[in-house]
Amino acid sequence: MPTSPIEPHFFAGWDGARLAWRELGEGRPAVLLHGFFSDAWTNWIRYGHAAALVAEGFRVIMPDLRAHGSSDKPRDPAAYPPDALTRDGHALVAHLGLGEYDLVGYSLGARTASRMLATGAAPRRVVFSGMGLEGLTDTGRRAGHFRNILINLGLHERGSGAWMAEQFLRTTGGDAQALLGVIDTFADTPDAVIRTFDLPVGVVCGAEDQDNGSAAALAEALPQGRYIEVPGGHMSAVVKPELGQAIAAFLAA
Repeated sequence: MPTSPIEPHFFAGWDGARLAWRELGEGRPAVLLHGFFSDAWTNWIRYGHAAALVAEGFRVIMPDLRAHGSSDKPRDPAAYPPDALTRDGHALVAHLGLGEYDLVGYSLGARTASRMLATGAAPRRVVFSGMGLEGLTDTGRRAGHFRNILINLGLHERGSGAWMAEQFLRTTGGDAQALLGVIDTFADTPDAVIRTFDLPVGVVCGAEDQDNGSAAALAEALPQGRYIEVPGGHMSAVVKPELGQAIAAFLAA
């Protein structure tokens, strides 16, 4: 499994779990939350997205979410109540004493960013990436998808979406039992709440990505939403430089 050459720092999650973050650059803080089965290195550093933000003058802060990367991977169900990742996100912001900052999330990270907004976070700008409206308002479909992947490892049809997700999980060395707990943390953000997110939000999504519903519909639901299309699907967009370039350009505007 490839690992980041950047040494992690650690902070205490909402329940005291030892959670990791890495950072690059100096300037305005931007907190980047990765997707499910991934980690900060894979989602943000490996393909140059963090570097694109650094080049625009950002201090890029990238946690490994609970049960991912260099962070603790507890198997106790008590570690995974609804919004556990949200509470960890608030704990990181408090730990670092961030005042004005930007918040970016990809897929699970976008869902977490949405829940942070719904529970009081006040960033300057936000990017929801790899995310559509349904992925925020109805998390049950994706929860079922991932639960099926994790409880049937080794049984998925070669070439299927579930099989591809399993192969990705193998590259990141994920702990299936801990990741099943993460699914229990999913919480819906109602459409009416999304419509109260009155700040600049970039919805950056691959042109072929419908995994979490319509990104254009999400942008339309947001008072200051802007849909920004980049090449690729849900998994392939992450390896393309346009993703980081689009995020950096939106935050720097």
